[in-house]
Amino acid sequence: MKAISAKATRGLNIGSYLIAADNSGAKMVKIVSIKRWKGRKGRQACAKIADLVKVSIKKGVPDMKGKVFDAVVIRQRKPYRRLNGERIAFEDNAVAILKDEKGNPKGTQIKGPIAREVMERWPSVAKIASIVY
Repeated sequence: MKAISAKATRGLNIGSYLIAADNSGAKMVKIVSIKRWKGRKGRQACAKIADLVKVSIKKGVPDMKGKVFDAVVIRQRKPYRRLNGERIAFEDNAVAILKDEKGNPKGTQIKGPIAREVMERWPSVAKIASIVY
């Protein structure tokens, strides 16, 4: 996985509820685990912007409800620092649901902005975004 060009603060714990910002059919999701995360023994995994996470669908289309998917964090409330010194924080925590391991999104459009760091790591997700902030 490509590195992001920001000193991102980890702001999303396991069990956090997020908004599904795409039109895949999910409305609200819960983080089950963080994929490709390495940390100290005993430390609980936490996610940051542009991370790959496993999510369980909590609200949405009935046939998707309760299923587990991979997703990418596209917005986070916790401020993080870019290399030019500016700090970025969004008004909500949001994910985009993926349909496979390669990073292809399940939906065809994303509501609201996505972070520039997501565009660097997941170009296929950035293609369906309306605004890159």
